[in-house]
Amino acid sequence: MMKRMFLLALMSAGLTLAVQAQKTVVSNESSTKEKVYDVVEQMPEYPGGMGELMKFIGNTMKYPEDAEKQQKEGLVIVNFVVEKDGSVNDIEVAKGAWPSLDAEAIRIVKALPKWTPGKEKGKTVRVKFTIPFRFAIPSDKKKQ
Repeated sequence: MMKRMFLLALMSAGLTLAVQAQKTVVSNESSTKEKVYDVVEQMPEYPGGMGELMKFIGNTMKYPEDAEKQQKEGLVIVNFVVEKDGSVNDIEVAKGAWPSLDAEAIRIVKALPKWTPGKEKGKTVRVKFTIPFRFAIPSDKKKQ
């Protein structure tokens, strides 16, 4: 039930959002200084497409106990770079909701398998990608 609610919220929020918020860098593992593109001719693709990405997120997400106990919900927006080899790097929280919710979104992004990398003018390039994570406590678990 919670996963279904999350997937519906994710779909309604869209898979990419423009955010003009202060960014909190939580992982900066990039070993290269090459340009990172925001938009390219061929955007990176999750294996199996966006539907499979939503399934992965729904199956991987675990609502943090402390957030549930304290009835914390919200939208966490995570930016990352899909590298030339398809790996995910430079993970950052662009908009946080609650520390453990932010950490769960980061954990999920770190667990992503390799993507099909993006291409510009026929060359594989680094591309920034954004995923919004909507955390909502199921109504049967909300305190009245």
